[in-house]
Amino acid sequence: MTIEERAACIVASRAKRAVDIAFAATGLCVTAPLWLVAAAAILIDDGRPVWHRQARSGLRGREFFVTKFRSMVVDADKDGARQAVTGDRRITRVGRWLRATALDEAPQLWNILVGDMSVVGPRALRPGEIEAEGPGALVRLEDVPGFTVRSLVRPGLTGVAQIHAPRRLPRHRKFRYDRLYITRQSILVDAGLIFQSIWVSLTGDWERRGRDRRRHQHQ
Repeated sequence: MTIEERAACIVASRAKRAVDIAFAATGLCVTAPLWLVAAAAILIDDGRPVWHRQARSGLRGREFFVTKFRSMVVDADKDGARQAVTGDRRITRVGRWLRATALDEAPQLWNILVGDMSVVGPRALRPGEIEAEGPGALVRLEDVPGFTVRSLVRPGLTGVAQIHAPRRLPRHRKFRYDRLYITRQSILVDAGLIFQSIWVSLTGDWERRGRDRRRHQHQ
């Protein structure tokens, strides 16, 4: 890498961080009143706890913790860490609303503010999370091809895979979306993904992914 290319990377990195700080600070202020609504709804519908704390894998595999509004039953992970699927019975009634609007993720704006995450990037995965692969086989996400490459950037609250990859797509194919973002990331690309994400949140459409969302919009 030449000196000019290295300088351009530093400028781009600082610009991205500035956007992260501005977005996270604004988002925390804007969503703060909704936190009370979400907390009250959880308590009325399913009782305590309101919060759910999870370990996540960050930049270069560094582990950090996020806090989310609880959208699943209390013992959702008793059989191991698994990502929710369409119609997942572990999701509570209020949890479906929280996940559809992404309000359950709002506390992660703090992780963006302190530098654990970025606004845009690959999804922050849970260490040791497993996925079914093949006829009944289970595999750790750390062992799925492409995991190491996606760990070279900060995980994001939103991203190409989060918006465009169908929910049922296998992880190794979702990781291709992440690699696409890593090779083409820019302030303009981030801005486009942020605006798409805000629209999906306002329409409460986060539980539909990629082609599933587009199919619904044309019905």
